Amino acid sequence: MAFYDLKNLRRLRILLPPSIKSLAWRALRFIPSSLKHQDEIAYWRHQWASGNFHNEYYRRTMLAMAGESDDSFIRGQIVADFGCGPQGSLAWATAARLRIGIDVLADTYSEFDIRSHDMVYVSSTERSIPLPSNFVDIMYTMNSIDHVSKLRVMCDEIRRTIVPGGKFFGSFNMWEPATFSEPQTLTEENLHNVLLKHLDVQFYKIGAPGPVGDVYRPCHEGEYIDKPVPHAHLWVRATKPVS
Repeated sequence: MAFYDLKNLRRLRILLPPSIKSLAWRALRFIPSSLKHQDEIAYWRHQWASGNFHNEYYRRTMLAMAGESDDSFIRGQIVADFGCGPQGSLAWATAARLRIGIDVLADTYSEFDIRSHDMVYVSSTERSIPLPSNFVDIMYTMNSIDHVSKLRVMCDEIRRTIVPGGKFFGSFNMWEPATFSEPQTLTEENLHNVLLKHLDVQFYKIGAPGPVGDVYRPCHEGEYIDKPVPHAHLWVRATKPVS
């Protein structure tokens, strides 16, 4: 892939001193998005080849993000997941009227046999979600906002597609160092400025990082902390203002 070697870039992140590392990863944000996307699809291909494609955990986590015990709240609703990945994140949401997975890589996901998910996969760009304004009743996003190149632009797009009074459920990986595929380091301040100040927030809780294989365990068990630490998870429930 031209003169970029993504494996060497990952090694670079480990070997550089912290001060230089930060500058280096900021510079990498200017590498074309197409190369970032190649790195992301390579991850999913590895997961697929390793037999690690499972979507059972989405139901438990997405219900918990919404503060619900069953799926009755989505009955007859248009439900979307921004940054959905190819594993069928909304396959559990059978009560919905329409399930939409939004992802910059959606056009490539056919190689993972996504037909069984009963979802519509929509290919976003780094600047635009190709859905009408005021269209989605319930919008999810889980560990995806830090992957976008244009943070404010994409947060504006997410809000644009939600109907007035519609629900937003977000899980954000906080204070993670920027990487080639995840160019945003999310903080409470920047999330407030680009997204949350424009929504009516009902629930805002931070969970410490959970163990490998169960990273959301503290959030599931209601073990919250006052301030984010690296790799903590912020869970937000909000609605889009009616006017």
